[in-house]
Amino acid sequence: MMFIWLIIAVVIIWLFKDKLNLKPSANNSALDILRERYAKGEINKEEFETKKQDLTK
Repeated sequence: MMFIWLIIAVVIIWLFKDKLNLKPSANNSALDILRERYAKGEINKEEFETKKQDLTK
């Protein structure tokens, strides 16, 4: 009986995982993406500042 309840709980969590925020959000803002790229070293500080100014205008 406990196994059945466990399966039901897993199915409910799987169905509502978007509402529970159990996975990364696909709706990152452009500024968040820019910060991530800078943190990863994909862009340098000058590029970051220029693009940040463009986004915050």
